[in-house]
Amino acid sequence: MDEQIIKILEKKMNEIKNEDNNTKQINDKFPNFDSLSFSSGIMIGRLSNSFYYQHRRILKRNPTDMEFNEFLEFLKKKLG
Repeated sequence: MDEQIIKILEKKMNEIKNEDNNTKQINDKFPNFDSLSFSSGIMIGRLSNSFYYQHRRILKRNPTDMEFNEFLEFLKKKLG
């Protein structure tokens, strides 16, 4: 994965963790969902969106299959 995109994703991950109150508010609106799984899903969704957006913004193209697999490994390393 492009180094610029990795740095942006790491920054986004820290932002998401620091915005814990926002995620908590969303979790509170859906008490029937498992809060840990739900908040993890929110984080992964936001990172995935950022991953695709940054590829189009910085590299002017969609990510390749290999880059997507690298993104999955990034998530596994950071969240697993």
